[in-house]
Formats: sequence, structure tokens, C-alpha cells
Amino acid sequence: MTKPIRAKISALGTYAPPRLLTNADLEKMVETNDQWILDRTGIRQRHIVDKGVATSDLAVEAARKALAQRGLAPTDIEAIIVGTVTPDMLFPSTACLVQHKLGAAGAWGFDLSAACSAFVYALQAGAQFISTGAHKRVLVIGADAMSTIIDYTDRATCILFGDGAGAVLLEPAEDDSAGLIDFIHEVDGSGGCFLYMPAGGSLHPATRETVEQRMHYVHQDGQQVFKFAVRKQTELCEKLLQRNGLKGSDIDVFIPHQANQRIITASADRLGLRPESVIINIDTYGNTTAGTIPLAMGTAIEQGKLKNGSLVLLASVGAGFTSGACLLRWAF
Repeated sequence: MTKPIRAKISALGTYAPPRLLTNADLEKMVETNDQWILDRTGIRQRHIVDKGVATSDLAVEAARKALAQRGLAPTDIEAIIVGTVTPDMLFPSTACLVQHKLGAAGAWGFDLSAACSAFVYALQAGAQFISTGAHKRVLVIGADAMSTIIDYTDRATCILFGDGAGAVLLEPAEDDSAGLIDFIHEVDGSGGCFLYMPAGGSLHPATRETVEQRMHYVHQDGQQVFKFAVRKQTELCEKLLQRNGLKGSDIDVFIPHQANQRIITASADRLGLRPESVIINIDTYGNTTAGTIPLAMGTAIEQGKLKNGSLVLLASVGAGFTSGACLLRWAF
């Protein structure tokens, strides 16, 4: 039996639109204040797209940076997987639009919808193409323009989300000393009613009534999401570590989904992670949904924490509910 090929991340590119929406800006829009937002979420500002800028545009900017870092042309890419809940349109897929805008002739691809877990899900989907030998270069992108589906009269949600994207290139690892080691993913559809966008699909197509009832925006039960996220993120990480004979203190870099600073710190404490290993950049970007983990990878590199040989733990929980964790050895 042929031994599976291990996939590794060989390049990273990130992008956030230049326009900022600060807590001070939100104070003028809804009944809130900077300290209230900071205490409850850890967020100070978010990056927001200008009118006419779509998710595919963010994805392409991140992808171009990843390709430039690796010194590759778009035509070197064999497959493109885009994790997003804010596609430019229902069809064609955002992956098709990214392929065309990049000029990645000959590549195929698809979108993956798993909300805040989309990047870790897409990462594993891409890794399987490498593992089987089907492809040698797969572009995995997490991108969302969340500001396009946020109700800026709803202070429960408008303070949380921002826009951004990150792209990684997956290639075969030279040996088992680097690359993606293991993963664990779950979905729990019973939590779908706690974080969702009610209209715009086949159940509630767009009508005057759905628009008037503000059904095309994100709806969230914050308490339910918070409780599930802390429990499930910790549970999956514990299972993954135990399965690989590891404990929290063995992890060099913990890169969780950036939804809420309190969720991150609660999970890290329960896992026994060293504080310096935990990457948090939610203060700068807010929750960019599929973009948070690759953006946080960029932050980890900037801080000098993500280095060759680092043992890395990724973790996420998102609408659905979706959840996942991934263990990898970093090697650029």
C-alpha cells in the first residue's frame, strides 16, 4: 500500500481592506461604547470593504501575495478552494471568479461553506488532494466580506465582524518532519438556529417582506454561541492532542479562530497552553470569519512566534455549528 503524501503549507498571503471601522465610529451608529466592546470582545477596530469590493477581490489580493512569496505563477496552481459565507453571488462560485481574476488557467476549484471553520475545513480538503498525489499545488483561501451581511443597527452583531482574507499554498512535504499531521472535525446542526442568515436561500428567497424584516443579515444568539464555542473548541483540541500523545504545553503556537478574546483565553486556559503560545489579533481585525486563522498566521510570523519546526494547533467553531482542529509542523 502506497504511503500517503504529507501536505505542507509552503506560502502564506494575507489581505485586509484599508478602510477602518473603529469602536469610536460604532459609538455614533448604535448605543455602545469603546470600553464595553473591548471588555466583552477584545476588539478595537475592523477593516471594512468599500462599496463594489467583493470577497473575490480580497481573496485574489491574498492569493497574489502567497504566490509571490513562493515565486510561482498563477498557472502553476492546480486547484483552488475558497472558504467563505459571503460569496460574490450564489453562482458562479467565488473559486471560479478567483481563478479568472488570478489568471490561473487550467486550475479547477470550488467554494466551501463552513462559516468560521471554513479555512480549517478547506485546508484539510486541499491536503487530501496532495496526500493522494492528485495535485502538487493547491491554493486554499479563507475570505469573507462580513460587512456586506451585517445589520449596523444591531449592536449585538455589528461590533463583532470585519472583512479580510488569507491564502496558503499546499505542496507535498519532503518528509514527515513537516506539514499537516492530524485533524478532527465535527458538525452539529442542532445549533444552526443560534447563528444564521435567515433569507437569501431556497427556504426564504428574497422578497419585499424578507428585506423589510431584515432577514438578509446575520442573526446570532451570543450566549449560546459562546458556551458552545468554549466547550467544543476545547474538547476537540484535547482529543487531537491525546490522539497524538501530546499535551497543551507541547504546542509552540496556538492559532484559534478570532471570534471573541474571552473564548480564546478560556480555551487556552483549559488546554494548559503557555500564554506566549496563544495568537490573538482580534483587536485589529475583529471576526473576519474564514479569514481569521490565516490572518492570525500572518500575525504569528510578524511577532516571530511562527518559525520553522514550530508545532502548531489550529482550532475553530462556526455557524452550523461547525468545529475543527488541526495539528501541523510549520516549515516554510
